[in-house]
Amino acid sequence: MCVMEYYYDSTRITCMQQQDKKLLKLIGKRIKKLRLEKNRSLNSFAFNECLITSATLSRVENGLVDLKFTTLIKIANALEIPPSKLLENFDFKYTELY
Repeated sequence: MCVMEYYYDSTRITCMQQQDKKLLKLIGKRIKKLRLEKNRSLNSFAFNECLITSATLSRVENGLVDLKFTTLIKIANALEIPPSKLLENFDFKYTELY
């Protein structure tokens, strides 16, 4: 169990939540990088290929939301890659700080 706490905008954030935010930002950056490599605008990619709103895709790419599994599948399909490609080389282990 993680006992350290951080404060962000006067909200208590545990180290696990901090690690969640870091992971979501990394996945979001990867999605954005892959989208840009295909020369797709955010709006066109979201609406025409992912079938999600551009606001949702923007929040995902900026690591602001904990995306649903189905959203991950939609994005991977639109990028024409297996979902595992979006997740490869990530360290999914949570560290415990005491």
